[in-house]
Amino acid sequence: MTSVLQLLSLPANSKGFTALSHSITEPESPRKTLSNSPSAARAINVKADQPIKIQLVGASDRNKLPRPINLQQCIKRILSPEIDKDLPTFEDIYNQCFSVVCVSNAGEGLYQSLRLEFEQAVTRLSLQLEKTQGPGDAWLKRFVEICQWFEKQVALLQSLLTYLDQVYVRNAQVSNIRQLALSLYVRSIFENPQLMNTLRRSVHILVKEERDVRMLATKTNDIPALVAQLCAHQQYSVFEEYYREMTLEYYEKESARLATEMKDDPKRFFSHVQSRIEEEVERSKLLLPIGSWSIMRDVTLKSLLHERMVWIAQETLGDYLDHKDFGKLTTMNDFFPAADGAKIICAVFKTHVQKTVQSIVKDTTADDMMVQRLLDLHALLNVAIKQCFLEEPVQITSATAIETGSTSTVPRKRPNQEFVYALSDAFAIGFKARRNKPAEMIARHLDKLMRKGQGSMSDAEFNALLNAALGLYRFTDDKDVFRGFYLRALSKRLLLEKSASNDFEATMLKKLKDEYDPAFSLGEEMFSDLALSREAMVEYHSKLPSDSEGRRLSVMVLKQGAWPYSKQDDTLPSLPPNMHAELLAFEKFYKDKHTGRELKWQPSVATVTMNARFKAGKKELSLSLYQSAVLLLFNDSDELSFTEIFAQVNLSDPILRLTLQSLACGKKKVLLKKPTGRDVEDGDVFRFNDGFVDPRAKVHINSIQAKVTAEESRQTQSAIDSERSSSLDAAIVRIMKAKKEMMHERLVNATVDAVKNHFIPDVKTIKMRIEKLMEQEYVRRDEDKPQMMIYVA
Repeated sequence: MTSVLQLLSLPANSKGFTALSHSITEPESPRKTLSNSPSAARAINVKADQPIKIQLVGASDRNKLPRPINLQQCIKRILSPEIDKDLPTFEDIYNQCFSVVCVSNAGEGLYQSLRLEFEQAVTRLSLQLEKTQGPGDAWLKRFVEICQWFEKQVALLQSLLTYLDQVYVRNAQVSNIRQLALSLYVRSIFENPQLMNTLRRSVHILVKEERDVRMLATKTNDIPALVAQLCAHQQYSVFEEYYREMTLEYYEKESARLATEMKDDPKRFFSHVQSRIEEEVERSKLLLPIGSWSIMRDVTLKSLLHERMVWIAQETLGDYLDHKDFGKLTTMNDFFPAADGAKIICAVFKTHVQKTVQSIVKDTTADDMMVQRLLDLHALLNVAIKQCFLEEPVQITSATAIETGSTSTVPRKRPNQEFVYALSDAFAIGFKARRNKPAEMIARHLDKLMRKGQGSMSDAEFNALLNAALGLYRFTDDKDVFRGFYLRALSKRLLLEKSASNDFEATMLKKLKDEYDPAFSLGEEMFSDLALSREAMVEYHSKLPSDSEGRRLSVMVLKQGAWPYSKQDDTLPSLPPNMHAELLAFEKFYKDKHTGRELKWQPSVATVTMNARFKAGKKELSLSLYQSAVLLLFNDSDELSFTEIFAQVNLSDPILRLTLQSLACGKKKVLLKKPTGRDVEDGDVFRFNDGFVDPRAKVHINSIQAKVTAEESRQTQSAIDSERSSSLDAAIVRIMKAKKEMMHERLVNATVDAVKNHFIPDVKTIKMRIEKLMEQEYVRRDEDKPQMMIYVA
């Protein structure tokens, strides 16, 4: 078939232009104006009787005219491993495609020829790969080379056969050249079971070798190129699934083997897991697309940690916490959730904290350090939660952000609330290991802080110490025990003037009343009594002469119900007549003013300030009333035996022994004892230590009696138990009065709910109180239904 271009071509040897006769006549007279241009100069030289020659400047286009080309043969040669040297120029192929598709409208034939050549080419490539020795790195390298070569040839055909893609394919609505090539390639190569099996085995061999020697990019250099081809042919998802299963299988076997080898060293196993994860993440970055990195990391974690997380957490978490290894804890918190172990680590954390708290609470040899150890533990665990046990922030969708007009950045990770709750529950359960004692020791700890004061600390720092101790108070069920011991300690601080700051005392009392228990309002009555006492002393002193010794007396009149100190011996010690007379004078003044009121002296909380003369000089001693009574005996005698002192001072034997012990066996010995020793025996002899030395002019002698003794604790606990019984009785009667009748079990539960803000009663105790109220005829059982309780009006 002759093309249109051939029909329009001019003859190569025609004389059409030279034979054309000149038919244009020129005037005889020459032109009057001449041009200096080169074209004008050439025109002057032209003779009228000669033909005009037209010269075309530039290369001849004669050889660029399209020649007849067999496009199918060209396609075959392009899809062959080596392109024939006689292959027409790309321009000729391009033009021929235009001619076939656009001029001859023969695109369908060309498209079918292209399909045929693609089918034959991919078949040849498939056979080549089947014959290539494999599996291994050489086979994989050859596979990648073939894929890359085919991709390049397809791209070349896309360029050369552009008109086929842009005209025929578009009009016929068939697959374009690339789609056609890739579909046939996938069918012949990637859907070939033999080839894919060899491919998988090759990848498995290379990756396993790297994992075995724990090296990166030594055998797997061709895998990134393979991945690129898989993505291009939309086959990566299948490969990714195989790679994932291969990774899972490898590390499950390794985990089982190492768990046996390292059964006694879980820390080493966990460190191995950490290093393996780092290796696998780096390998994924080198070999796989970014979307697969986290998938392979999680698969590696699950396979290594599966069925090992409980063992690892139980054996390592506590040690990491004790040694403040926050790096390992952070890693553990990062790894376990990815392996579906978030609940495991939280449960182990809670169990460890609970056991640690229980061991501290039950350690009777270190009761004085109990609260500080608990505070240190709680502070450590709070830091661990804030730094290590974090969770991802709540995700905000773009729609939500638009609706709220949010322009904020992505929120940071926050402490995992499950660990916060676990910490609180563990402390609360741990405190139950020894009922009442933790609450008592928290009150004692606060007593020490309030006595010591803030010192060089700022108000904020001192408040932080107080709030930390109060934080422990929230974990105890025995809140009434804390209240009882705290108010008793407060009464001593106020009476003995041992509080470092009345402002902090008032602030703390208000916090306790407002935020914890309204029953702390009892402390406000103490402050009220002290204020009234100060006013009474001002009035009393105003009635005395200016030189009266009674002006040195200070008496605090306290309401018995507002001051919950333990019952003490209220017998006054033997005092000099002048001191005793001043006490009687105040007693007469008060009773004259308040007729009908009874005054009872409490010498156990009385203090005395006296001057003592030593060889080193005069000192002002701050003493208890008991201590002063003993020292005053030495004004008349240089040396006294224990029995002589006992006969004169009017103190009970236990109190006298403690008093002498504080004066002769402490750090500040104002008395000397023979023989020396820590305890006071019946045969001991005491004499005044005139050689006593102290750099301070005012010296305080600690009173052993003023400390909380075991007996006082028992008395306090007994008072609390009595108060609990009264609270239970009142709650039961109040409930029954409101309900009139109630089943026994429901009454027990309602009673627990009524008092649980103060203490958690034992069910057995509640039943006993119900029986007691039945004896007192507040309630009775129904005759027909013994489990039904009825209120007796």
